[in-house]
Amino acid sequence: MSGLEDVYRDYLACLNERQLERLGEYVHDELTYNGEALSLDGYRALLADDVARIPDLLFTVDLLVVHGDHVACRLWFDCTPRATFHGIEPDGRRVAFAEHVFYRFDAGRIAQVWSLIDLDAVRRQLTGG
Repeated sequence: MSGLEDVYRDYLACLNERQLERLGEYVHDELTYNGEALSLDGYRALLADDVARIPDLLFTVDLLVVHGDHVACRLWFDCTPRATFHGIEPDGRRVAFAEHVFYRFDAGRIAQVWSLIDLDAVRRQLTGG
């Protein structure tokens, strides 16, 4: 594994272990998330909210590419939402979906995130539509 790949996998382990207080080890104090400026605390709040809505959320690498200071990853999730998730009401069923996410690292920490979650897959599984 490359140095940046190791850092990224450690970041995911931090998320999966719910050690969100350690995010500053992996994320800059100020970052850009889908084109919007966001503080580390704001980013932490986004992740904490996702985990609160989906307690069994685990970030599983399906495909990972590291090039220069960029990481591209297809994350796979197989989980059971317990609260409204991106406007979709849960019904107790498990769902499986992907997130395609790209990161730019600066000095070994995340400075930019571009994320696209397959919400249509979640919606289809929970509502049949």
